[in-house]
Amino acid sequence: MEDVLEVYSRPYDADYPVLCFDERPCFLIADTLAPLPTQERKLAKEHYSYKKTGSCALLAAIEPLAGKRIAKVYEHRTRAEYTQFMQQLSESYPQAKKIIVVQDNLNTHQTASFYDQLPADQARALAERFEFHYTPKGASWLNMIEIEFSALSKQCLSHRRIATKELLEQQIEAIIKERNEKSIKIHWQFSIQSARTKLNNKYAAVHSDNLKFKQT
Repeated sequence: MEDVLEVYSRPYDADYPVLCFDERPCFLIADTLAPLPTQERKLAKEHYSYKKTGSCALLAAIEPLAGKRIAKVYEHRTRAEYTQFMQQLSESYPQAKKIIVVQDNLNTHQTASFYDQLPADQARALAERFEFHYTPKGASWLNMIEIEFSALSKQCLSHRRIATKELLEQQIEAIIKERNEKSIKIHWQFSIQSARTKLNNKYAAVHSDNLKFKQT
């Protein structure tokens, strides 16, 4: 946790951009009955009945200090898609000396995925573009991409039925474009000192001397 929080405390540096990455499943849902036509000044209505038409995966990254996000919808979420997305990130930051990425410990989120999908020389070159930092198990709240996923859910993923991957791609692309144009940033407030104070009982369980960080 402190490793991730240290990364978040770094000032903006275009040579070493800090990105947060993760993926989430998206279920494709279609109406079984056509919804009623919308009427002015009235809420849209849809029938409770629906049918699932499949699923896909949304892979996304955000650079919190720059207000830049990149997202891509795939049919699956395997080593292949992870590698392709990391290639896209690398191409999006051609001038960066090293791309700092915060992500979770999913078994596909490893440089081994690059070697599984690319010749060794290309895999190594891609791996050299990144510096990975991993959130602790069960601590997805530490990954700022979850804040972006929450915003996408409110605008698109949770409140409307999307039946096809093509339509989902259109919706996601439009929202990402709008948020990028507005350069919506994330101002992270939780620091290492905050963690040592607010989670002091956890720290003290590891070493009793950590009680000195307890807020009085």
